[in-house]
Amino acid sequence: MKAFSLEELARLVDGTIEGDKDIVIQGIASLTDAGEKDISFAVDKRAARLVASTKAGALILPQDWPFDEKRPRILVKDPYLAFARIASFFAERPFRPKGIHPSVTVGEGCQIDKRVTISAGVCIGDNVSIGPEVTIHPGVVLGTGVSIGKGTVLFPNVVIYDGCVLGNDCRIHAGVVIGADGFGYAQGPEGHVKIPQVGIVEIGDNVEIGANTTIDRATFGKTIIMDGAKIDNLVMIAHNVVVGPQTIIVSQVGISGSTKIGAGVMMGGQVGIVGHIEIGDGARIGAKSGVPHSVPPGETVSGSPAMPHRKWLRMVNALKRLPEMVTDMRDLKKRLEKLEDGKS
Repeated sequence: MKAFSLEELARLVDGTIEGDKDIVIQGIASLTDAGEKDISFAVDKRAARLVASTKAGALILPQDWPFDEKRPRILVKDPYLAFARIASFFAERPFRPKGIHPSVTVGEGCQIDKRVTISAGVCIGDNVSIGPEVTIHPGVVLGTGVSIGKGTVLFPNVVIYDGCVLGNDCRIHAGVVIGADGFGYAQGPEGHVKIPQVGIVEIGDNVEIGANTTIDRATFGKTIIMDGAKIDNLVMIAHNVVVGPQTIIVSQVGISGSTKIGAGVMMGGQVGIVGHIEIGDGARIGAKSGVPHSVPPGETVSGSPAMPHRKWLRMVNALKRLPEMVTDMRDLKKRLEKLEDGKS
């Protein structure tokens, strides 16, 4: 069991200690679930009642916490970020390689580091490269020429098609498909003519991809997911898309082909993006937005079709008043008709 002094945890998050710095902490939990050996956190004063009733042995609180608190605490600028770092600290487990299960199928010409864990039922094609400290769960299929970087984890039933490349320290959750054909067809006189999809998918370092997400291979060249991108469950990314570093894409987003997404972009759930446009660095796209055009860097857009967020809020507020406005217009029309009848 891991155990750290409050002082050690404070150093990890660059926080200031108030109270007993030597108290020993063995875990992190929510305010309602924490016990006397746990540390918990509050983001702001709205959690004051839970803070007062928690059984946590120590707390992570904002620097401007306005209430008296007797128990040991770490004061930080961003409690949520501090919580994430401490939670990751407790969750870390040393890698213990278990080798390759006897049922694994391994093709010819593979380069597999000795320090790996590859579970039952995995199928590895020819000329696959797997780096050290990789964990591959049951049912994973790796096509010919796939490359997996150091420390990457593939959860059950992930499928990675031929030639695709994954970087270091990625987490690819169950059911993800990387490198299926892009959806490309030409219209011929006798029907649809498939355009061969001969590119690959290249995924950078420290990327997380949620369950049942699909990322299509490029028609030519690469579909690229850059370092640090975080992609939720059930996302569809089409051929030749580029997703910039540190971008966050929430569940059920669909991104059409050849779209370029900048660094640090955030997309809410169920966003739909047309192909061949650019989303600038730091842009924010509200949930359920339909984006038919490029979005400048730093812009926040919402709605369908997407528009500047403040304009969309005004439109939505006006829409809420539409029934009353229709009634008012009918009343005005009747009054105008009466006035006109009186003049005739």
